[in-house]
Amino acid sequence: MSLLVLKACHIIVMVTWFAGLFYLPRLFVYHAQCPAEDLLGKERFKIMERKLYWGIMTPGGILTLASGLYMAFGMGDRGLWLHPKLLLVFFLVLYHLWCGWLVRAFREERNVHGHVWYRWFNEVPVFALIPVVFLVVLKPF
Repeated sequence: MSLLVLKACHIIVMVTWFAGLFYLPRLFVYHAQCPAEDLLGKERFKIMERKLYWGIMTPGGILTLASGLYMAFGMGDRGLWLHPKLLLVFFLVLYHLWCGWLVRAFREERNVHGHVWYRWFNEVPVFALIPVVFLVVLKPF
């Protein structure tokens, strides 16, 4: 497989993963706002969260990591910029796992956060995405 095709595939799965990282916390906001008596609405959010996390985000994350690591270590596409990028990706993986923990908390009716907290939680991936794009595009060192 050519490097160009691999990079294109990597971008597609990365966009898929990030779409989930941005959208799932937005679902948490709406779920946290759902009135306690709206059982049908709560069940709908649980289904949406589960399907997004396990059906889209997790496969997208795994494929992003696999293709990125292959390009970095299997094809020698690396420099000093790769170290901070890998650290940021590690934090994104932790964020992803935290989202999975929150999906489970909602499923088991153990959510302890309000919608405002989830609105701030939703902004966390931006603080990793911007520096990652900067590092990958400019490769400053």
